[in-house]
Amino acid sequence: MLAVLGLLGGLGWLLVIYPDTEGPPAAETEEVVVEIPEGTTLRKLATQLEERGVIRDARVWSLYMRMRGLDRFLRQGKVRFPIPMTPETAARHATTRLGRIQVRLLIPEGFTRFEIAERLEEYGVCSAAGFLEATEDRSLLASYGVEANDAEGYLFPDTYEFDDQTKPRRVVERMLANWVRKYEEIQQKHARELAGLKGWTTQDIITLASIVEKEAAVPSERARIAGVFWNRLRSKRFLPYKRLQADPTVQYGCVAVPEAASSCESYDGRITRAMLDDPENPYNTYRHSGLPPGPISNPGKAAIVATIAPEQHNFYYFVAQGEGRHHFSATLRQHNIAIRANAEP
Repeated sequence: MLAVLGLLGGLGWLLVIYPDTEGPPAAETEEVVVEIPEGTTLRKLATQLEERGVIRDARVWSLYMRMRGLDRFLRQGKVRFPIPMTPETAARHATTRLGRIQVRLLIPEGFTRFEIAERLEEYGVCSAAGFLEATEDRSLLASYGVEANDAEGYLFPDTYEFDDQTKPRRVVERMLANWVRKYEEIQQKHARELAGLKGWTTQDIITLASIVEKEAAVPSERARIAGVFWNRLRSKRFLPYKRLQADPTVQYGCVAVPEAASSCESYDGRITRAMLDDPENPYNTYRHSGLPPGPISNPGKAAIVATIAPEQHNFYYFVAQGEGRHHFSATLRQHNIAIRANAEP
């Protein structure tokens, strides 16, 4: 009788109390990524989770999983375990039997839609291909007031929470709705500055802001870099007239439309002289005047505001001088001196 009572008590603890007990505290990281290949046994996974600090005891957790019949439904591929977490939460992340799991991920400012697609697939939110297809749904874009061929520039950078295996269209809708809210806030706060941009559409503003976002590694330089680009677009002093000459636009062209330019065939993330000289790349602002065909990244609120209200100055050039900062010059002669001064030895 005592043995039976003890067994029942143990099972009660295992199935009622244990699932909600506190897991190991977070140490050096707040998330553990575990690769679960096809055919992985529960014992092997439990051991790995204990070693990585996700669960306290592999044997107890394994018994809990078996008692609930979850050992035959382990997820496959990369699985993310935010820590600390309870044994029940660990089970939910490890198995497909308990429904969807919530995924929290950051979309950084300046990410392109292609980079966002990769991150969404990596985190198990949706497929990269499905997401990119949804970003090109013109009817979906129009429903959020976006008059463009794709959603580049309008996928607002932020921290999002999605269920795993969310429909790609739903992911794009969340990001577009976030952009609409944030841009309305900007419009209300900077109505006077926007009124002064006669002839400029929202697409134009977001396109220039996307370039500012890619060029400004240091937040304090956003408005100054925006001012440089406005000077290049407006002043006849800068030659070739109205050419932004921004490296990130060339790079984006090699990612978005690589088939358009032969110089992009060997693109590996680095820019070559042939790419800068290639007029076939429609995004090459060294060879084409004015703005590129569309945004080249998804700018955050600060970059958009910097574009609408840029710093007023007489700078037309800037060159990297280390740690993300730039040296700004008013003349080509000063710029060339700065290039030599900041060149790597």
